[in-house]
Amino acid sequence: MRAIPVKATIKTRQEIEWMRESCRIVAEVLRVLKGMIKPGVTTKELDALAEEFIRSQGGVPVFKGYGFHEDNLYPASICTSIDDQVVHGIPGNRKLADGEIISVDVGVKKNSYCGDGAWTFTVGTVSEDKSRLMAVTEEALYKGLEYATAGQRVHDISFAVQEHVEEAGYSVVRDLVGHGIGRNLHEDPAVPNFGERGTGSKLKAGMTIAVEPMVNMGKYYVVTEDDGWTVRTKDGSPSAHFEHTVLITENGPEILTK
Repeated sequence: MRAIPVKATIKTRQEIEWMRESCRIVAEVLRVLKGMIKPGVTTKELDALAEEFIRSQGGVPVFKGYGFHEDNLYPASICTSIDDQVVHGIPGNRKLADGEIISVDVGVKKNSYCGDGAWTFTVGTVSEDKSRLMAVTEEALYKGLEYATAGQRVHDISFAVQEHVEEAGYSVVRDLVGHGIGRNLHEDPAVPNFGERGTGSKLKAGMTIAVEPMVNMGKYYVVTEDDGWTVRTKDGSPSAHFEHTVLITENGPEILTK
């Protein structure tokens, strides 16, 4: 979700507990939806199930009604992005088809604190090319998280993601980045998926960030559809997206959306 981030904050012990709860709900939504994703299911059905589950847990789908243009606020509870859709795909009546991949992005707010996570799933049986794209993107997420430790720089994460992706022959999206998160869905620092090692803001214990590689099988260029939300690859190549919200500690990241 595009936003102007607010200043980063070091979270208190209580704030971290509140974030753990929101992130738990995010992770459970993704687990529930994984079991529902199959050919013939509509993305609108996925959205309805996600919203029902989030609210049953005392949370609020933070994406719904999000935006800065009153005439085009995000209309759904989750983002469902299929094949060449990178992010922010709006759920609707489209039925999933065998061989597609779908990225599901979930945001939850509970006790005034947010959690954010995304995963890319297969629909039925997919090609080896798409399977490899998904595997490399997930691996890149964890390569980046190896550097999500107090004392490291933000772009240490960025470089690790970019290096792994480009060595595999793919491209990291440049127009969209990860972000800090807490009371607000988007906080500083921005967490790009590309950058120079040893640069960027210094990570401190108590910070919470969302790391989210968005990886295209082709070039990194993207375009936004006329709906003002859905981002696609410019060359029509498939894209994958994986995201975790993590707590920065002295001993490495604690994955809150695990």
